[in-house]
Amino acid sequence: MCIHGVFTITPPQPPRHNAPVTAANHAPDSRYAWTRLVVTLLAMTLGSSAMYVVAVVLPAAQAEFGVARADASLPYTLLMVGFGLGGLLMGRLADRFGVATVLWIGAVGLCSGYLLAARTESIVAFALVHGVLLGALGSATAFAPLVADTALWFVRRRGIAVAICASGNYVAGAVWPPLVQGGIEAHGWRTAYTVLGLICGIGLALLALAMRERPPAAAAPVVRAGSATPSDRPFGLAPTTALLLLCIAGVACCVAMAMPQVHIVAYCGDLGYGAARGAEMLSLMLACGIASRLISGAICDRIGGVRTLLLGSTLQGLALLLFVPANSLMSLYVVSALFGLFQGGIVPSYAIIVREHFPAAVAGARTGAVLMATLFGMALGGWMSGKVFDLTGSYEAAFLNGIAWNALNLSIAGWLWWRLRGQNNRMKEAVA
Repeated sequence: MCIHGVFTITPPQPPRHNAPVTAANHAPDSRYAWTRLVVTLLAMTLGSSAMYVVAVVLPAAQAEFGVARADASLPYTLLMVGFGLGGLLMGRLADRFGVATVLWIGAVGLCSGYLLAARTESIVAFALVHGVLLGALGSATAFAPLVADTALWFVRRRGIAVAICASGNYVAGAVWPPLVQGGIEAHGWRTAYTVLGLICGIGLALLALAMRERPPAAAAPVVRAGSATPSDRPFGLAPTTALLLLCIAGVACCVAMAMPQVHIVAYCGDLGYGAARGAEMLSLMLACGIASRLISGAICDRIGGVRTLLLGSTLQGLALLLFVPANSLMSLYVVSALFGLFQGGIVPSYAIIVREHFPAAVAGARTGAVLMATLFGMALGGWMSGKVFDLTGSYEAAFLNGIAWNALNLSIAGWLWWRLRGQNNRMKEAVA
């Protein structure tokens, strides 16, 4: 997607009663920008509900439809594919019509998606509704477009602002799983989906009213420690090569990330602890992810996006290793919390890396492409972990598979940091 451009500023006009204030009167890092960020956080919390709720519904849907674990993971996989592809389309629509229009589309997509999913009679129909309505026309409106929009409203505090925005994704993960699990236990998953559709649809439509202002013209990114000025050769590589590496890294880290997030509820059920305990662990994991994203955003403002990615990838790999021996209830709670604390800052760091190393004229499109890759990684990881379980009858091999993908991400992040370090050293030598 592409969220950039030049805006023509017309001479000030006499104010009209209740007239909306134009973007020309709002500067980056202004009070309005921070107020808008709060609304963005709430919008993402509602819009991101589907990707976490489907994990909670997975055991009940598998039992009702009578399918294998990999087939029961298909709704999540299609949702994430639709999420990624829809992000590109929604980015272009936000470019042309504004992010408010995109959020109104998302309100319709989420409401109709939940209502229709609650009335499906097969896993195929259930999965298709998740992919098209809840993914491409629902959740996609409240992630990449909002992250890119936030990056244009901030300059000095871009790292923490993007982290706060992206935290809405994890607020959704902390809030919705236990609420929906309670609804499933009390009234069944179909009723829970119906109520959630009404809440998210109406709420997102109302929040869109506060997002009608267009962003200011893209400002030059601030150079941070561990970063470099944007150029036509990011990391000393051809732009396409650099983007491809970031996309591969995004897929790899999120294949690893999806294993606990998608299957922790089913994993707890297999261990005999029940789906409710798994929903609590997922909520704890994502609540800790909120703190992780905020802390990582502050760190990113100091050390740059590449180093933040390298740190997050290292810690995520460590947490996945800890899941392998953990099988007691208390150890699973502890490792789930650690996993949330360790991996929360990874995805937002990609948006910062793009803003630091690619020219501003293409930053929006590059951000959309990399975030789409991370969503494909979540989709692939959710399905792949279920398939590994079906083949082996155990989640231990699925955790090891996630560790291997995390190692790929870590190697790419480390290599980009090594190249960046070399660039900085050569610049220092040239100045000396």
